[in-house]
Amino acid sequence: METHVPTRVIIPKINDEKPRPWWSVMIPTYNCAQYLQETLNSVLTQALSPEIMQIEVIDDHSLDDPATVVSELGGDRVCFYQQPKNVGHIDNFATCLRRSRGKLIHLLHGDDYVRPGFYEKMTKAFQQRPDIGAAFCRHIFMDDHGHWQSIYELEQLESGILENCLEKLASEQRIMTPSIVVRREVYEKLGGFDQRLICSEDWEMWVRIAAHYPVWYETEPLAVYRMHLDSNTGRHIRTGEDMRYTR
Repeated sequence: METHVPTRVIIPKINDEKPRPWWSVMIPTYNCAQYLQETLNSVLTQALSPEIMQIEVIDDHSLDDPATVVSELGGDRVCFYQQPKNVGHIDNFATCLRRSRGKLIHLLHGDDYVRPGFYEKMTKAFQQRPDIGAAFCRHIFMDDHGHWQSIYELEQLESGILENCLEKLASEQRIMTPSIVVRREVYEKLGGFDQRLICSEDWEMWVRIAAHYPVWYETEPLAVYRMHLDSNTGRHIRTGEDMRYTR
């Protein structure tokens, strides 16, 4: 009998009675220890108490030493988990989602960072509109050395529910992963990232969310995304894979 393998990662509900934090900041890493200090600092400088904010680094069996960075900078405040072998970025994302316990999940790549006010603004969005499935902010592109290159264009003039969200997100990849926060229950209902995809798995995820939930847009640029040749985006643009998947 043929066994059905789900194409989208199943994220189980949390059924235990242990207290849950409001936030889960899950930081997937792979060979980016040189950038991880900046990433962690951006979170720790605005971190809430452990009862409110879970912070965890999930490493995909890197060849460098992210554990030392986490230990020296995060101490007991930041948990560290390393895959027993390299599983690839989509499965590493799945581990992040499954290990999360918060009601809101922020996937923050280990080579990106958030600006002051990110968690405050995102918290207010979910409090103001309990019906939204996700909230994202305008983002900044930086280069390999951390120099800002550009600020993504405004989607609309005021913060709030993104108008014509599904059409906008389906027509173009407008959201960089570090700029978006998703309710955990949304991943539980819709599943995680699509395992069939080599790239654009984030784009497909955001469109899927927009097809089922309102999405909040924050006009202030509070997330910074690093463009370099070793990133997923840089690698696929370099090989042409991104263009084929887009088509």
